[in-house]
Amino acid sequence: MHLDLVTIVVDDYDRAIDFFVGALGFEPAEDAPSLTNDGRPKRWVVVRPPGGGTGILLARADGERQAAVVGDQVAGRVGFFLRVDDFEAAFERMTAAGVEFVTAPRKEPYGQVAVFRDIAGNRWDLLGPA
Repeated sequence: MHLDLVTIVVDDYDRAIDFFVGALGFEPAEDAPSLTNDGRPKRWVVVRPPGGGTGILLARADGERQAAVVGDQVAGRVGFFLRVDDFEAAFERMTAAGVEFVTAPRKEPYGQVAVFRDIAGNRWDLLGPA
């Protein structure tokens, strides 16, 4: 058993793909036409970190209720954790790509960490080895 996908609600598919693929280095896994439960067109867009693992379903907000959670899916907490082998290289690459870091890198007993926001505004930990 494994966790295949988690959903992040976004405002725009293409901007979200650009962020996750271009700025974070994820790989596009799927981008296919689909339909909402009531038959309206949408896209099924999945990105994954290199080498597989749990993917992210990028879901465009549909309606006021979903639009209200864009960027606040976990009530302002860090809700996503991106672990990398080379923290300094990832931090530099992401900073150069325009990723907004809301904390400076710091060392904790569990490793290096810096908090950043994704394209929707959700908070993530960038985590590296101790």
